[in-house]
Amino acid sequence: MNWFGFGFNGFGQIIAADVKCKVSTPVLLSDARGSDCRVSGSWSSRAAVIHTDSGSRVCVSGFLRGSSGQVCVPESEGCTDASISERHVTVSFTRRVECWEIQQAQNRLVWSREQESSGQDVALPLVPGGYVVPRPPFFRPLCAKLCAVSLALGTEHAVLLTASGTVFTWGSGSHGQLGHGHLTSQEEAQVVEALWGVQIAAVSAGGWHSASVSAGGDLYMWGWNESGQLGLPSQSVEEEKLRARRPGDALVLADVHKGSNDLCVDLAVNQAEEKNKDDVFISIQAFPALVDIPQVSEIIRVACGSRHTAAVTGDLYTWGWGSYGQLGHDTERSTDEPALVKYFHSHDMRVRDVVCGLWNTYVSAVPEEPSSHKHTHTE
Repeated sequence: MNWFGFGFNGFGQIIAADVKCKVSTPVLLSDARGSDCRVSGSWSSRAAVIHTDSGSRVCVSGFLRGSSGQVCVPESEGCTDASISERHVTVSFTRRVECWEIQQAQNRLVWSREQESSGQDVALPLVPGGYVVPRPPFFRPLCAKLCAVSLALGTEHAVLLTASGTVFTWGSGSHGQLGHGHLTSQEEAQVVEALWGVQIAAVSAGGWHSASVSAGGDLYMWGWNESGQLGLPSQSVEEEKLRARRPGDALVLADVHKGSNDLCVDLAVNQAEEKNKDDVFISIQAFPALVDIPQVSEIIRVACGSRHTAAVTGDLYTWGWGSYGQLGHDTERSTDEPALVKYFHSHDMRVRDVVCGLWNTYVSAVPEEPSSHKHTHTE
């Protein structure tokens, strides 16, 4: 299994040898391979848990100690999981979890906690008894009665999944990202009542939006939709489309109406704006909304970036803000409609997992088996 990356690469977190700011189509990550490899991303860096014959360790690519680079964290030898933020890497071991400051001349241990095995294979930021955040006091307790199996941390909010398939949220609700139908914040975990009775299998949290996938493969999203990251109609995306049309309109109209270019361009833009005047745009969706992806029957996984979203069906679909190529469509345009990332489909690869950094996307994929024709996308 190989990992691929695309999106913001300003610090070489995707392509270390060629630090170009934007990568708009998937490229192979040279250091992230193997079925046990785990990847996490922040705005400026990427961490990968690498497994070799001699053991496991964390390798970090991107902004490090004032410049771009790639290093392995020696203190991570033998780790089972890791997550990265702008200043810290959190490393989980069988019996302990540690948080290391990695932006100084020498790595510095800033927090650690011994942990007893809970018998559950949970991923960071969950740890027995609570969860870890990338800032002091680092550890936050969780009520044992929640029976958490997954936790996603957004910029200012958290989305938790329980063993029974129930979703709880807390934190800032300023953009509807808690899914409670209002824009107020919540200090304590509160059940998302709109999903009550729906068995949820996976959750994710972006900058100011949230997502969940039901056991039946349905996708629910809520929160901020400024860039179409919920897959719902976005005014800013429509305006971006209008701006993209204007140069072409001007060229055609200049050929037809020589000598009156400005008037014709204004007329074309006004007609386009008039056409969209009655369209309904959604800026904030404070309740979970069912998102439809045409010709797709089941979502397997979902991941949220700052203002974009990616979903795995066996293929990969992305939507939302795309200015740094983080949608993988070989363009920097945003879209409020889920769109197939053609790279994996055209290379006969089956997507297994997806992880979003704030402005980039990381994808694990394997070659499609010759006897398998289970692509969910129909040309």
